[in-house]
Amino acid sequence: MQYILIADDNEDITDILSNYATKEGLEPVVAKDGEEALLFFEKYNPSVVLLDVMMPKEDGYTVCRKIRTKSSVPVILITARGEDFEKIMGLDIGADDYIVKPFSPSEVMARVRAVLRRMSKVEDTPTGNIAVVGNLKINLDEYSLYIDGNKMSLTKKEIETMWTLANNPNKVFTRDNLLDSLWGFDYFGDSRTVDSHIKRLRAKLDKVEHPLWDIKTIWGVGYKFETAE
Repeated sequence: MQYILIADDNEDITDILSNYATKEGLEPVVAKDGEEALLFFEKYNPSVVLLDVMMPKEDGYTVCRKIRTKSSVPVILITARGEDFEKIMGLDIGADDYIVKPFSPSEVMARVRAVLRRMSKVEDTPTGNIAVVGNLKINLDEYSLYIDGNKMSLTKKEIETMWTLANNPNKVFTRDNLLDSLWGFDYFGDSRTVDSHIKRLRAKLDKVEHPLWDIKTIWGVGYKFETAE
């Protein structure tokens, strides 16, 4: 049984999403506030989490951060229009996707299917989930990344980005490639999401020297993980 945790204080929304989730073969668990969401997360170990940003007791950002300290389960934030784009995208929070109200329930379920597919691909990755390039080590089992033995403070999405790039050295990824790979074919964002994401990732990585590899911009195309000859 796959559980989906739906956390929102609006009963109309949780009822609709629960009905659609059931049709997808998921067992809905509904929380009416952030504290209950964290309690149910521990109790049911859901396969995916839908979090309203503006919830009583603990908001969605706080709940997402707390979940990320212990799990890499897919998290989708449900937000109101006008909330900060960078924050919503989970670049510092660790969310996998976001949806803006008002939304179509079928769109939400499309996002859920997308994140579950991506998680399934990660779990099915053959021959272990450790990549080493020069002074870089990525452990996808632990969702950790080290440079010269120093553990970098990266979000889940940033580690997935590095995993994708580092496992394909010197291959150029278009922005659409990265959107499809990291956010899913059902993602409705645009290339600015990728550019913003890479900018923040580089700022963190550049705190430690890494002369044998770098993330390079291919102007007008996208990005690649470039290694020294």
